Amino acid sequence: MRESGDVVLVSCYEPGHQPQGVASAIAHLRRAGFRPTSLDLAVEPLDDGARARLAAAKLVAISVPMHTALMLGRRLAAQVRGANPRVHLCFFGLYAALNRARLAGEADSVLGPDCEAQLIALAESLAAGATAAEAPRRPDRQPSLVPERDELPPLRRYARLAIADEERVAGHVETTRGCKHLCRHCPIPPVYEGRFFAVPADVVLADARAQIAAGARHIDFGDPDFLNGPQHGLRIARALHAEHPDVTFSFTAKIEHIVAERALIPELAAAGALFVISAVESLSDRVLAALAKGHHAADVPRALEIVRAAGLSLRPTFVAFTPWTTADDFLDLCRFIRAHDLEDEVDPVQLSLRLLVPPGSLLLRASDITPDISPFLGPLDEQASSYRWTHPDPRMDRLEADVAALVEEAAGAGEAAAITFRRIHRLAAAAAGRPDEAPAAIGIGRRGQRPAPHLTEPWFCCAQPTRRQLDAF
Repeated sequence: MRESGDVVLVSCYEPGHQPQGVASAIAHLRRAGFRPTSLDLAVEPLDDGARARLAAAKLVAISVPMHTALMLGRRLAAQVRGANPRVHLCFFGLYAALNRARLAGEADSVLGPDCEAQLIALAESLAAGATAAEAPRRPDRQPSLVPERDELPPLRRYARLAIADEERVAGHVETTRGCKHLCRHCPIPPVYEGRFFAVPADVVLADARAQIAAGARHIDFGDPDFLNGPQHGLRIARALHAEHPDVTFSFTAKIEHIVAERALIPELAAAGALFVISAVESLSDRVLAALAKGHHAADVPRALEIVRAAGLSLRPTFVAFTPWTTADDFLDLCRFIRAHDLEDEVDPVQLSLRLLVPPGSLLLRASDITPDISPFLGPLDEQASSYRWTHPDPRMDRLEADVAALVEEAAGAGEAAAITFRRIHRLAAAAAGRPDEAPAAIGIGRRGQRPAPHLTEPWFCCAQPTRRQLDAF
């Protein structure tokens, strides 16, 4: 178990960046005397060489921190089991904890996030000849090591920062784990239960420093919410800027945090921030209440004004289709994007995203929050790892299918986002019974013809895998 190749850590997809969970697991396993190797099948082929490594391994641990990774990981696990029946197969990560009951029949061990100590215990148990399985534990505060990334493909193979007419190598770090909020549709609250833990600043900065030495000129702070611990994040941003003044960064923050911490936004901009990703989800207060998002529709333009006043870009994300979203809501979303010159700052895939209801979701728990999802809920789709739901208005399910097909086709063709949005707007207007409403000539946005700074990976954690991704497995 302690020879190179005995333990193989696999990532199938983490939206465009090096897999953080794998890099952290490598550091902990090495300290314990193991020599893990890794595969990142988002950028490496599942070729004969990769299959041979998996067939020879004694422990294969597949990282599933989000939905797409889970779906791809399950496909891979079946192939690994067929080629290597004696391997100890493990799933680990956030979506492993959510899907523990179903994954137990496909793997020998199922671990949650922040499971480095359990991975070490599992490897040591196997090395001693034991076969006991490990199960997820409640995430808790634990010692942090600087992730070790030398086993992973180089940063240049991952998503880059697109800015003006160039692309820059980008890195990815996390300053916190978990989240203190309980948004009902988010996969984090059922596992972390409203808790979050700060990663020591020296560990975060050492990780960023190593990636900068490997060529990164931009760092994406990939926390669920960078402003869960606002002063912690600000201290790290300032320290990073003092040491590497030419390196820029981006971060994710809730709309309510942007509004509440508005005084910090200019400071973060001064430290090198370029853009903020924020889960707007909807512009309908009824939908926001059902999701327990913590903000109102009126807060969104306020947050947009705060971010833009600091010279930053706001990149909203949405759950465009829920059981409570009406045709008029969707059309209003299209209008909002156009009215606020957001065509350069919203990835078109955002308008195709359908609410996922994974096992363990807070949406499935009894609550006095209304409206309730139960009238629309169907059975668990085992393949999709999400409960099916049907919209009470058949037009919305048809619209969702049409928009999803349009977005995937447009992305494959490399179509300009503004053109894609115009086509979606027309579909939305027709669904809402306003076929005469069509956007005028395509605008060029508030920045002229240059798109706002963004990372080059448009696919998000709550999107279904594309056909291309599925075909790779």
